[in-house]
Amino acid sequence: MKSFIPALAALGCMLATPALAAEGLDGASMSLLWAVPFAGMLLSIALGPLLAPKFWHHHDGKVAALWAGLTIVPLVGFMGAAPTSHVLFHTAAAEYVPFILMLFALFTAAGGLVLRGNLHGSPVLNVGLLAVATLMASVIGTTGAAMVFIRPLLRANDNRVHNVHVVIFFIFLVANIGGSLTPIGDPPLFLGFLRGVDFTWTLTHLWPETLFASGVLLAIFFAVDLTLYRREGVVRPDPTPDSPLHVTGLVNLGLIFVAIAAIAISGAWKPGIGVEILGTRLELQNLLREATMILVGVASVVLTKSAEREHNGFEWGPIIEVAQIFAAIFVTIIPVMAMLHAGASGAFAPLVALVTGPNGAPNNIAYFWLTGLLSSFLDNAPTYLVFFELAGGEAHRLMGEMASTLAAISLGAVYMGANTYIGNAPNFMVYAIARRGGVKMPSFFGYMLWSGGILVPLFVVVSILFLR
Repeated sequence: MKSFIPALAALGCMLATPALAAEGLDGASMSLLWAVPFAGMLLSIALGPLLAPKFWHHHDGKVAALWAGLTIVPLVGFMGAAPTSHVLFHTAAAEYVPFILMLFALFTAAGGLVLRGNLHGSPVLNVGLLAVATLMASVIGTTGAAMVFIRPLLRANDNRVHNVHVVIFFIFLVANIGGSLTPIGDPPLFLGFLRGVDFTWTLTHLWPETLFASGVLLAIFFAVDLTLYRREGVVRPDPTPDSPLHVTGLVNLGLIFVAIAAIAISGAWKPGIGVEILGTRLELQNLLREATMILVGVASVVLTKSAEREHNGFEWGPIIEVAQIFAAIFVTIIPVMAMLHAGASGAFAPLVALVTGPNGAPNNIAYFWLTGLLSSFLDNAPTYLVFFELAGGEAHRLMGEMASTLAAISLGAVYMGANTYIGNAPNFMVYAIARRGGVKMPSFFGYMLWSGGILVPLFVVVSILFLR
């Protein structure tokens, strides 16, 4: 699904086992009609805030429930009540709950980590903050970095006439591309780690592409920001005057690393202890990981002074909004994932055929673009798994003779999550926070004009330089 972190199994899979909710569905016998609720959910997200903002703001949860219901009811008729309940339980227990708990932990802890003071949002300051935040995305994850840095960046530019571009490039760099160097950085890479990819493989194999892509985007941002900054001249009074920077709520930084450690340990420690419920095996390491996420969130609430969160402009609205919308996405994506898993036998067979060249060798550029385009609208984590399997699914071989193919899959899943608001979990959260902060963020399609005009040409260059 597209979900976020972050998503079908994005963070869901980032925390859960590699199994997918589509397991148990015969995707080969399903037509494209099964994708209608998922498409409807995406269109609702895209058009609701644009065409009916008040209605969407008050009833987005109901709309999400409607599309989820239009998936569940046919599934009951297609599979029966018991099998459908098994699939839905798997989606909730192995994917959605871990996904939301991870977001909850990072969102809550990051919301209590306060960068006090304020600097003037000049082009030099902005590009510096973006560079640091981009690097941190591979250390504390795209969600953690996004939550830590978005509010200070918004405060620094709250007196600017033009500040939409600041948030858009933040999504490009911090919420997506910056997380490509470690398994902790973005959910798809963590899934690869769970499947046997070495922890350091992404750093040693993806750093040239990431350095290039990040450098180009930072240069473009600086040029755009400098132009707008000079055009603005005397800007409006700064609601948050300049003052020295200092960090408070540091206990939350420790809690973030506890959450990260729990993820890493759950991937490395496999005691073989678990319990099976409704056909889904819940492993001990994963249960402990989920419990740790809850404890991190609760500890952050208890240990952080309310004044810290107030200063950060923290509110629960964004995470609630994300939870509602992505609950429906996780459900409506189930048939889509089943059809994707059917490979050449499913409705998406024409797409699957594109990743193999005439001589039977993998087409790395096709892997990059197909993984990326699907990751733009589905969840990048399960999409990564689909193409990981299509490439053979053997980590030792993919890290060796097929390293360029694994790099293409990894880059497509991580980079192109920036193409839409729903491509990666942090995207929508940053959007919601910026919008609540008074930034006039573009609509779903308006954002895609930015990504289409800037990211797509960049990805074409990355394909030519690194993936041929």
